Amino acid sequence: MSTTLCSNRTASLLVKRPLLTAMMTALIASVGLAGCSSPDSSDNEITETKAENQTADAASNVAENDNVSVATIAVDTVKGKVDLAMNPSPLVVYDMTLMQDLAALDVAVDGMPSGLHLDNLQSKVHPDPKEVGTVFEPDLEALNAMQPQAILIGSRMAEKYNELSSIAPTLDMSIDTANIYESSKQRLHDLGALFGKSDQAVKLQGNIDMLIDEIKALTKENKGKGLVVMVNGNKLSAYGDKSRYGFIHSVLDIPMADDKITDARHGQPISFEYIQKTNPDWLFVVDRSAAIGEDGAGAKAVLDNPLVAQTTAWDKDQVVYLSPDSYLAFGGYYQWLQDLTTIKNAFTKAK
Repeated sequence: MSTTLCSNRTASLLVKRPLLTAMMTALIASVGLAGCSSPDSSDNEITETKAENQTADAASNVAENDNVSVATIAVDTVKGKVDLAMNPSPLVVYDMTLMQDLAALDVAVDGMPSGLHLDNLQSKVHPDPKEVGTVFEPDLEALNAMQPQAILIGSRMAEKYNELSSIAPTLDMSIDTANIYESSKQRLHDLGALFGKSDQAVKLQGNIDMLIDEIKALTKENKGKGLVVMVNGNKLSAYGDKSRYGFIHSVLDIPMADDKITDARHGQPISFEYIQKTNPDWLFVVDRSAAIGEDGAGAKAVLDNPLVAQTTAWDKDQVVYLSPDSYLAFGGYYQWLQDLTTIKNAFTKAK
């Protein structure tokens, strides 16, 4: 019996009977109305309350992401915002910077390229991923067999975006080298939200920011200007504040020894004479050959010559060798930790 039917019957009785009878009938009507409601209404309320609580708990994993439901999240990419289901699995990743962030977040990766030169690219608590090509060339057969729910790529695989997108949702999360700190911070935040690990992402970013603050406290004492150089065999190149190594100047507040360096993906070609004339107080060195496992003289041997020896950096033993990660996984969590720690230690010991 519906609530509407019970209410109509009561109204008829109230018209025909004296006041006392009407009062009694009103009482009966109120009981009747309760009897006409569903016996499971209280259970439904409890169920709805539980559902609301579960929704709130799930939403907490995507804090600060206002345009997302509990099932999907909008991720910042080079191609714009992309809506993706949370915790996509199987997951394929072709970028070493992304791999470092996911490893630090303890996120399982199901497919990775082969021939990687770093040992901090996957979580130690998950099974080894399957090989799905190289960082430059995907194995389409392996990908089709895996049927991933998401493919994450960076700059080295960017030109294969359309090809990969035909297999699975593909997110180009290449770092903005001109603003590496903010770009890598945003990406770590998005990865934390995507995999329900926002709190852990905040802690990881806190570790990076703490080191940055400690270094800035040292560099504000005016300990000199710096120059970033890459050694590739016998070839040298310099990098400015808009490059992938620009954080040394723009984030750590170390002035540039030469503020006219040409911005280029592979740096500005230079000579030993250039280093001698620029005379940096600090020389930050990236050894590309060593990073990719090539044979030959390392950066220390190449730079050990009479011209470089005339610089303040060499004289004061202020030559800082950055990690292989700075070339292969620039902007990744472990790259930040390693290079910031190295730079902090060098400035702490500065004469």
